[in-house]
Amino acid sequence: MVRRLSEIAGLLGLELRGEDREVSGVNTLEAAGPDEISFLANPRYMGQLSTTRAGAVIVAAEHAQDVAVALVSANPYFDFGRTLALFARKQGSFEGVSEQAVVHPEAVVGEGCTVYPHVYIGPRARIGAGTVLFPGCYIGEDCVVGGGCTLYPNVVLMAGVEIGDDCILHAGVVLGADGFGFARTEFGIQKIPQVGTVRIGSDVEIGANTTIDRSVLGVTTVGDGTKIDNLVMLGHNVEMGRNCLIVSQVGISGSTKVGDDVTMAGQVGVAGHLSIGSGVTIGPKSGVAKDIPAGETVGGAPAVDKSTYMRTLTVMPKLPDMYKRLGKLEKELAELKKSLSEEQ
Repeated sequence: MVRRLSEIAGLLGLELRGEDREVSGVNTLEAAGPDEISFLANPRYMGQLSTTRAGAVIVAAEHAQDVAVALVSANPYFDFGRTLALFARKQGSFEGVSEQAVVHPEAVVGEGCTVYPHVYIGPRARIGAGTVLFPGCYIGEDCVVGGGCTLYPNVVLMAGVEIGDDCILHAGVVLGADGFGFARTEFGIQKIPQVGTVRIGSDVEIGANTTIDRSVLGVTTVGDGTKIDNLVMLGHNVEMGRNCLIVSQVGISGSTKVGDDVTMAGQVGVAGHLSIGSGVTIGPKSGVAKDIPAGETVGGAPAVDKSTYMRTLTVMPKLPDMYKRLGKLEKELAELKKSLSEEQ
């Protein structure tokens, strides 16, 4: 796909400074050629402005004079993403409802939907207008999928799951599997029926092979605008707020409540029945075992406030030498005590 810089500037509301030309893609400052657009969002790459071969660079106003052709932006990284979208290749090429899909007579499929071969849509399920279901998707009975959604291959929605508008579910997502509810009894491990459901807000994106369990009773929820990475697990009855960022391999145990605008970095583990306040940031590989008030930044296992966590990181490399010094001091102290005892 080829576009003129003036066209891109008009579509995105950017200011073009320099020669108008055609470009066919987007690349890094280092790798971009004359027919590609690049961007500067991190100051550490500022030195590459003088050597880049890019046909144009998306930059903040203060760097526009450093390149031959600039697309001036108030937020270069954001507008880099918007530019990528203009050149991105659309996934899939099928249109309409395939005769090889199984659509129950009681299901409702909205106008303009795309349903690939080998999709199953169960009784009383409702699919909103313009939604795309890739091969292998299973939409259980009484599910509701909003308009403008994309469900990539092998997404599974168990019975009664609800999804808002404009959601993206990547391959292998499973919503509404049974929560991990078991009790040890004299008869062995007994299963506790999970009879609730899962409700996902609008504009939510869920990464590949992520699972969100149905509640024991009530609803497991994810708020509008939240983005969840690959390989994340939300347990039964978790309540997650709006506009959260949940990075890969996070696990949140059952009945934990997560506020709005929370960020959890990779491999965070959260115990059950906790409260994570709005605006909290949790560092990578942290283990959360107690409530976190709103606005806190924590890290470590167990998770502690940021200042304590950073001091701990500073001290850890020194521990082997400190251990040797401690052993030496203990030996000297023992000798001193022995000497004093002999003098008495």
